[in-house]
Amino acid sequence: MADTRRGLRLGHVILIASTFAIGGGGVAAEVPTVDLTSRTPPDITTVGDDPLGKRVKYGHALVTDTANQIGPTVSDPAMRYSGNSLNCQSCHLQAGTQAYAMPLVGVWGQFPQYRGREGEVTVLETRINGCMERSMNGRALPFDGREMKALLAYMKWLSTNIADGAKLVGAGILSVKEPGRAADLRHGAKVYADFCAACHQDNGLGQRAERGAGYQFPPLWGPDSYNNGAGMGRLLTAAAFAKHNMPVGTTFDAPLLADDDAYDVAAYINSQARPEKSNLERDYPNRLQKPLDAPYGPYADGFSEEQHKYGPYEPIRARMRELAAQSKSSK
Repeated sequence: MADTRRGLRLGHVILIASTFAIGGGGVAAEVPTVDLTSRTPPDITTVGDDPLGKRVKYGHALVTDTANQIGPTVSDPAMRYSGNSLNCQSCHLQAGTQAYAMPLVGVWGQFPQYRGREGEVTVLETRINGCMERSMNGRALPFDGREMKALLAYMKWLSTNIADGAKLVGAGILSVKEPGRAADLRHGAKVYADFCAACHQDNGLGQRAERGAGYQFPPLWGPDSYNNGAGMGRLLTAAAFAKHNMPVGTTFDAPLLADDDAYDVAAYINSQARPEKSNLERDYPNRLQKPLDAPYGPYADGFSEEQHKYGPYEPIRARMRELAAQSKSSK
């Protein structure tokens, strides 16, 4: 059933793509734009108790209370899918609704999509399991399991009235301006002490929730944090998230951290010990599609792992452009 549904979704995307290109040199249909920065997300309290509503609400619980639902300390060992006690909304803030905080709103209509990490067109289920195995340092959810169906239902509900393939303003995270140098870990440590330690603690291990599993403020390193294969383990990703969302309560339109501060504190955080994911060499089968700040090899460009982790990135970027041009000309 799940394979059939995914096949239909893929076929639907292909059909949409084919209608955008009309004949030879025809006019492409306009892609709708949805501004998540001004859009009011749907209210979970309005969801009913019919079977679909219950599934949506369970998906909401999985995002907001992951540790108590499928975390490493739940009573049923078979339900221990997450390997740490983070919640999905530790990164996807406000239950996945905050603009430029990796929102889940509209994500439903963006898949299937090609992703360089896998080197193929993937479905949303695969993307979710990427988070489970990396950010949550756990194991994959069964595609046909109750938990995966609930997460999909929640994401679809969040995407109500957003057209498939829409351009989403407020999706992902805003970038930071790179300082054109390697990260300064000593300065990053000072930024951490000044802006982050009050919530995440001097030792980076966070503050536990008053009741149940999970955290009021999640750990940023250590054994209960994301592993080195997670997207947040990349300096530029972590810096962008920190600038536009941290300290807690910050939003993209009123950042507190300067670009240099965010760059250095992200490097400092990611320089700390954390779980390691196996088989990372399988990521990005086309090495030319590997992000500049991927903190693990192998690489196509000849630069060191140290420079990929901490910059500067412009020399790497220039070399990657050369390699891409050479690859194109050889075809």
